[in-house]
Amino acid sequence: MAFVIFLIPCFVIGTDIAFSCQNADDFVGASSPGDIIIGGLFAVHSEMLHPEEDPIKPVIQNCAGFEIQVFLQTLAMIHAIETINNSTLLSGVTLGYEIYDTCAEVTKAMASALRFLSKFNSSEDAVEFKCNYSDYIPRVKAVTGASYSEVSMAVSRLLALQLIPQVSPASSAEILSDKIRFPSFFRTIPSDFHQTRAMTRLICESGWNWIGVIATDDDNGRFALESFGVQAMVNNVCIAFKEMLPAYLSDSTFHTKVDHAIEKIVKETRVNVIVVFMRQFHVLKLFKKAIERNVKKIWIASDNWSAAVKISTIPNIRQLGTVVGFGFKSGDISSFQEFLRNLHEKPTENNKFLREYIMLLSVCAHLEYHDFQTCIANQSQDDLLENDGSKHQIWRDDFLNANVEPGFIHSTILAVYAIAHAIKGRCKDRDCKDPSAFTPWELLEELKKVIIIDDDKEVKFDSKGDMSTSYDVLLWKEVDGHMEITTMAEYDAEKGGFIFEDEEKKKDFLALKKVQSTCSQHCRPGQVKKVTESPHTCCYECIYCPENHYSNQTDMDYCYRCNNKTYWAPINSTTCYRKTIYFLAWTDWFAIFLLLLSAFGVVLVLSICVIFTKNLDTPVVKASGGLTVCYIILFSHFLIFLSTVFFIDVPTEFKCKTRQALFGISFTLCISCILIKSLKILLAFSFDPKLQNFLKCVYKPIPTVVTCTGIQVVICTFWLIFRTPFVNQNFSIPRAIILECNEGSIVAFGIMLGYIAALAFICFIFAFKGRKLPENYNEAKFITFGMLIYFIAWIVFIPVYATTFGKYLPAVEIIVVLISNYGILCCTFLPKCYIIIYKQETNTKSAFLKMVYTYSSKSAGSVAVSQVSLDSKSSSLRATVTDSCKTENDSVNGNCHFQVPGQPLIKGRVLPKNAARTMVRKRVSSI
Repeated sequence: MAFVIFLIPCFVIGTDIAFSCQNADDFVGASSPGDIIIGGLFAVHSEMLHPEEDPIKPVIQNCAGFEIQVFLQTLAMIHAIETINNSTLLSGVTLGYEIYDTCAEVTKAMASALRFLSKFNSSEDAVEFKCNYSDYIPRVKAVTGASYSEVSMAVSRLLALQLIPQVSPASSAEILSDKIRFPSFFRTIPSDFHQTRAMTRLICESGWNWIGVIATDDDNGRFALESFGVQAMVNNVCIAFKEMLPAYLSDSTFHTKVDHAIEKIVKETRVNVIVVFMRQFHVLKLFKKAIERNVKKIWIASDNWSAAVKISTIPNIRQLGTVVGFGFKSGDISSFQEFLRNLHEKPTENNKFLREYIMLLSVCAHLEYHDFQTCIANQSQDDLLENDGSKHQIWRDDFLNANVEPGFIHSTILAVYAIAHAIKGRCKDRDCKDPSAFTPWELLEELKKVIIIDDDKEVKFDSKGDMSTSYDVLLWKEVDGHMEITTMAEYDAEKGGFIFEDEEKKKDFLALKKVQSTCSQHCRPGQVKKVTESPHTCCYECIYCPENHYSNQTDMDYCYRCNNKTYWAPINSTTCYRKTIYFLAWTDWFAIFLLLLSAFGVVLVLSICVIFTKNLDTPVVKASGGLTVCYIILFSHFLIFLSTVFFIDVPTEFKCKTRQALFGISFTLCISCILIKSLKILLAFSFDPKLQNFLKCVYKPIPTVVTCTGIQVVICTFWLIFRTPFVNQNFSIPRAIILECNEGSIVAFGIMLGYIAALAFICFIFAFKGRKLPENYNEAKFITFGMLIYFIAWIVFIPVYATTFGKYLPAVEIIVVLISNYGILCCTFLPKCYIIIYKQETNTKSAFLKMVYTYSSKSAGSVAVSQVSLDSKSSSLRATVTDSCKTENDSVNGNCHFQVPGQPLIKGRVLPKNAARTMVRKRVSSI
């Protein structure tokens, strides 16, 4: 290796004399005569040397950096033409060629293109200026090349002047598909659009989204970077950095920018995947620097260098990490490999490239493989002439075959065959031995219709001039201590997917996922990406999905909302859960307790009914209004207890409508009957004539009950018709649905309860007035207590009901219904039952008459005395009562006189002794 380093400077000295262009024929790299000439443009050398003289003169300079891979493409073109000439494809017509070296330089390629445009058989190679080139016959009928897109763009614009078909086997820039700007350009490979899409597909399937890109600062690199940027954006892949290296190695800033690119790669520790759009000699320089800095990444190679053997054989290349690339789909090139094995027998007179290669073999023959290749790549043209005599002594049969890049060789052969098939189509009805038999623009039209059979498949140019062939996905693997370029998969450009031959290759593909190249950690299901201050969308924080939201995939940009009110989701959820439906079920312990209370109430009602039926003729039962009234009141209590059943279990429309109406009407019926009883008791024991007259007018039992109950029936009917209660789903609890009855109208509900309260209040007033009844028969007092219990229960109910929610809301109403119902039932009937069962001695007619007589006597004596209120001004005076019953006659007549000082005499009537007995009978009959 040290010897090579010593030799290289010696061979680079003085490069502007030998192989220099003295005339037009010296400019041709390889040529062969024929009836129809095809031009060829290939970058056999990697750079054109620039003169050091000042001022600079317009002289085409020599080139340096012999490119074995491109040299092999020139040989593939020669081999294809020779094969066609030896076949029956073009019967009687031979193809010739003129191949030029562009040295990867647009300037030199333009010079070659000018010669292609020169008039056929012109001694001066002059290009005629014409307004119409329809009948113009140029030097060549078609051109194969160029190697780089930047060169092809320039040449294609020039060839478009005469519409000379140009078929490139390597220029992949997407812009070349534009038939307005490049009408005569074709290529036997896909455009970079498919390549960049394949790259982003590989990146996405491997789970990477934070990558770096390095490209050459030329048209090809810029267009590839632009196309990749678009594809990356569509697939949510972020480019952490972009580094552009100078297109020419002679640029004074090249090494500085390579160092800067390496520093950027080292600095960005989270970037473990680098996409490289560069020429082979650029990659060579970059990788050598990367090996020195011990950079280990995954390198995604473009079609330009993915199969470059001279790069894969760099010493310590394995230290760089993994190289995955995309190469053009290759076909059967066995005949070309045979051609290479016999190449040493070919003449070299008209092939300067072959002569130069033989000279390079002579100079570098003593070196090992990689050093040998490096030696060839670093020689200049002018120092090789002296080694011309040792051709057969240093020939290496295996070297060229080892450096073959099948994709480029196949596409070059395909380009030649496409032109040949177009010529065949044009020469069907004319003699093509005559160069003027057809013009290039006619061949262009024929080329658009060409169909070639390649590996038993039909291939043709699409409307953009591209051949939509597939890509080989290449993986550089270390085998037996050296790097081999293997085919891992095939990328179908039409379907946009990878095809694997076997499971082993698929495992190699899946193994790429082990490498992480992300700006942020992947967000798990249940999390969502929150963009940080970074301008890149790939840099984010992972936060949990909020309540009632979920994410079920990795790296989601937003959480899905549980789109139905019947579902819920906790924080950090991956799915939605159905909400639990709650209602006061039969099995609930509280519901069971309330049902037991209702059942006990029903039993109590039935028990009272039995007791009263058995003691039908007793004074207590008769004094209670008789069996009919008691049965009605007990039946209404039974219905009230029954209505509580409709508050339990799954609410239905029937239950919602029935429960309030049944309770309201039943309770109204009960209160109406008790109201009648209050009026009757007050009427029986009231000694105030005015009050008695009023009570006699009001006391109409049947009409009163029917009217009071009927009004409630009307209220409930209107409620059920216009604002009927319905089943409602209450979503106020986050993880549950409360099935409940919506009353339909709170106003109607309030009117119903308010009407009951109004009746109860009237009943309370009448019962309160009759509270001072006989001690053993004080039913009015108990009615008063019952009404008080009702008022207290419902007053407490209103705020509790308004502030309670959930499945126990119906239980609140059940409780207040039970309290009020038990209160009235117990206060109305239990004292009577107590007398019937435990105080039987007081439940006789004689005891009852005695009690009434005693009460009536006291009431009658007190009623006979009327007191007069004194004026407030004479309130200090003490009224003295003077007995004015002067004679017994007056007393017998029942007249008494009361004298108040300062006031006129007041007369009153004293009841006869038998009057008390008469009043008792009336009270008893009234009761």
